[in-house]
Amino acid sequence: MTMEHFDTLIVGAGLSGIGSAVHLRQRCPGQSFAILEGRARLGGTWDLFRYPGVRSDSDMYTLGYSFKPWTAGEAIADGASILQYIQNTAQEHELLTHIRFNHRVTEAVWSSAQSQWTLTVQTGTNAEPVHMSCRFLLMCSGYYNYAHGYTPAFAGQDQFAGRVVHPQEWPQDLNYRGRRVVVIGSGATAMTLVPAMAKDAAHVTMLQRSPTYVVARPRSDAIANALRRLLPTGLAYGLTRWKNVMLGLLFFRLAKRRPEQFKEGIVKAAAAALPSAFDVRTHFNPRYKPWDQRLCLVPDGDLFAAIRSGQADVVTDTVGGFEPGGIRLGSGALLPADIVVTATGLDLLGFGGMALRVDGKAVDIAKSMSYKGMMLSGVPNMAYVIGYTNASWTLKSDLTGAFVCRVLRHMHRTGSKVCMPALPESGVQPQPWVDFSSGYIQRSLDQFPLQGSSSPWRLNQNYLRDLLDLRFRPLADGVLEFSKGAA
Repeated sequence: MTMEHFDTLIVGAGLSGIGSAVHLRQRCPGQSFAILEGRARLGGTWDLFRYPGVRSDSDMYTLGYSFKPWTAGEAIADGASILQYIQNTAQEHELLTHIRFNHRVTEAVWSSAQSQWTLTVQTGTNAEPVHMSCRFLLMCSGYYNYAHGYTPAFAGQDQFAGRVVHPQEWPQDLNYRGRRVVVIGSGATAMTLVPAMAKDAAHVTMLQRSPTYVVARPRSDAIANALRRLLPTGLAYGLTRWKNVMLGLLFFRLAKRRPEQFKEGIVKAAAAALPSAFDVRTHFNPRYKPWDQRLCLVPDGDLFAAIRSGQADVVTDTVGGFEPGGIRLGSGALLPADIVVTATGLDLLGFGGMALRVDGKAVDIAKSMSYKGMMLSGVPNMAYVIGYTNASWTLKSDLTGAFVCRVLRHMHRTGSKVCMPALPESGVQPQPWVDFSSGYIQRSLDQFPLQGSSSPWRLNQNYLRDLLDLRFRPLADGVLEFSKGAA
């Protein structure tokens, strides 16, 4: 059987994969490419998650693509609207015929003799293996396991008389109307679920082991909507995007420079939005500094409103174990429940679980070093997309897609067949992938590459620095090496 060959293969048809494919079509129009999607539908995260209230925790002027204005009235969008936005982008740029659904990549093998990748791909419902080859491989598969989320082992869970569900595997037949619901967790998913479910449930309790920083923000951006009425759509979108980028960078810098003052401002704002009897210092006063973990956004303060209404509350305690009627807390109290939602986080999975080999040798991703947060030391003709921890995912995704196109055009002009970041023998000290204390990050560091102590091996987590670096600085930086390949 003839093996299909492409100039570029993109793995993943979510927000990053569709955006990168548009960059490829616009900036490298002569390149052949395909998008390999392991699931039956495009959209990635925004197709997978179907729990009540699912939405973004970034505004759509930065989570949206740089090339496609977000024109809806709400800046904090629900999951269905984001999925439609991705679908519309794919249709407008004629990408649907390039997507191979139910194509899950299990292995990628680089041959220096041929200067190409050969991918083993499981296809169809029977997972039949096929092989495809490409000159350049772009991984847009995200960083978590699509098969299941993370749920710790709770004692006595099999004794519980009700139903236990994880948001990533939300059952469409779940009826929580008039039921007592406990949501275990204090991250963005829990903050979304509680006010959404409180509209119909008898009562919803958010059970958290430790507090999170919670910030209320208007669901709609009044300035953006005003600009859209006064200016051409693209210009209004661009101005709003830059406004939000700069505000995000400003608040992040303030939080890092004056963490105690920033923390006090967040806690006081939460107290002002909640009843005077509510114990804000227990439930919304984290032990860590702002941005040591991601802040949780609540549009129009919907979580606070649900608590004020009496339909929801917060309990800060540990899970001692399940009992037939609910959850026995570490303090000894029983928290009654008919339904328990384990919003306990993601199970991270680097590179979609794909095995990586270069000239027959397995690549240990955890011992590789990340070049500019998108390529691996010693791995040729491959890039990957991972977004910012302190800003929207798509800001970095857009920059990565455009940078890969710069590399591909340079290779075409110079006749190069191989590009690879080369790690110097000394001078760069290895550091963890990201400096973030969130549990889902810490328990998965061994699945991701290291970063270095200095540029270009160090993650900036700063859009302006990355914009200057990736868009304007020369490709020939003494680290990224280009060659004609094997003789």
